[in-house]
Amino acid sequence: MLRQHEAAFLDAHRVAHLATADNSGAPHLVPVCFVRIKARIYITVDQKPKLGANLKRLRNIAENPSVALTVDHYDDSDWSRLGWLMVRGQAVILNGGSEHGTAQEHLRSKYLQLQNMQLAALPVIAIQMQKITSWGDLTI
Repeated sequence: MLRQHEAAFLDAHRVAHLATADNSGAPHLVPVCFVRIKARIYITVDQKPKLGANLKRLRNIAENPSVALTVDHYDDSDWSRLGWLMVRGQAVILNGGSEHGTAQEHLRSKYLQLQNMQLAALPVIAIQMQKITSWGDLTI
């Protein structure tokens, strides 16, 4: 599904924007940390002082599992270097199990800030990639 240069672009980025919508279609967009493992993207809820399992993104996914995730590169001095990649897919919330643990392990490897957090009991969003759209310069 992902071409090699798209996978490299996605994997090189540390921040993405996750779009969810509730069952009425009201959009919600937030920046997230993520990791890709094969055809799935994982996002953890971390220990920042938030609403825990009551986050709007989690409530939206429970109502409407269709999501989009975008990563982009912006270069103010050279617009020929602009590029973005959007993943559309179906999301599920993982609250435990081996996939949850593997996702947390990979996220801890990518983000040192997560290494000292107690993540085992926190939800993970798993997005099954269904459609990839990209544009522009995706070179790293």
